[in-house]
Amino acid sequence: MSKIITIQQYLESNPNIKYILFGGKGGLGKTTLSAATSYWLAKKGKKVVVFSTDPQASLTDIFERNIFGKGEIEIIPNLFALEIDADKKIEMYQEEIRQKIINMYGEIPKEVDDYIKSCAAEPAMAESATFDAMVELMTSGKYDYYIFDMMPHGHAIRFLSMAEILDTWVDKIVETRKKADEYGDVASVLSGKGGLAQEDKILEELEFIRSRLDFVSNMMKDKEHTAFFYVLIPEQMPILDTKKALEMFKAFNIPLSGIIINQVYPIELLNQPNVPSLLKNKILMQQKYMKIIKEEFGPLIRGIVPMFDREPKGLEMISKVAESLFK
Repeated sequence: MSKIITIQQYLESNPNIKYILFGGKGGLGKTTLSAATSYWLAKKGKKVVVFSTDPQASLTDIFERNIFGKGEIEIIPNLFALEIDADKKIEMYQEEIRQKIINMYGEIPKEVDDYIKSCAAEPAMAESATFDAMVELMTSGKYDYYIFDMMPHGHAIRFLSMAEILDTWVDKIVETRKKADEYGDVASVLSGKGGLAQEDKILEELEFIRSRLDFVSNMMKDKEHTAFFYVLIPEQMPILDTKKALEMFKAFNIPLSGIIINQVYPIELLNQPNVPSLLKNKILMQQKYMKIIKEEFGPLIRGIVPMFDREPKGLEMISKVAESLFK
């Protein structure tokens, strides 16, 4: 097997990296590794923000600080964490949409208002709110590094494909709208009223949405500025999930920077007589899958993080995880 390039070496050899994403199935430690990476970079003097796009994850628990819905909170010097309140964000969205319709048309029909209210229950609205918060953060330009703990695999694929799907949709709408304007101009000239179409606020809004979608889409494919690491543990399902994910990311032209193997039991425990057979069997099972992982993804391995004897919560444990990840 070729020499493993660690996550530290990868970042050092790619000095223009600004966005770091951690993906993978739920419950494998993406949030912990995101927190550990942000901690390590902040300790190196970089100004960093870590943001979880996974609604189930909790940076609040990991940092043992209540940051939910409070904006960007400084955890230690240079390290900021952000955990959005998606419900609150959706409410703000709805009000913004209502106000724009009122500004354009003077009123909002009841049917439209009912539709806006019903959309709040759609899972896509929460993803859209998260997507918007992600773009807002990235375009702020306030940090040296932006670390994203991505939502679990299925949601992440839908999230990542959202930019392309919506971009195509916006293209269609813009095209239709421009044609409608052309016909409107001709009708105005023929009717003797003359002049160009009035400023179209809807087109402006669509172009604004598309510019934000393009920003994320380009960022995801930009290997010079973005690093995307996939997290797995030595078990069968995460291995199969990772193989599937690699194919799907390839289909979206999203390059993978590497994989991190998490929660690996120290093999040295096999030699200790007081270790129960249950744990020894678990270690042997992990070693079997470690062999498969090295065969399948060898050149992509960027780090192996051990299973700790305590939950990786609080700054003391996060510093230990960071030490293992970046050694």
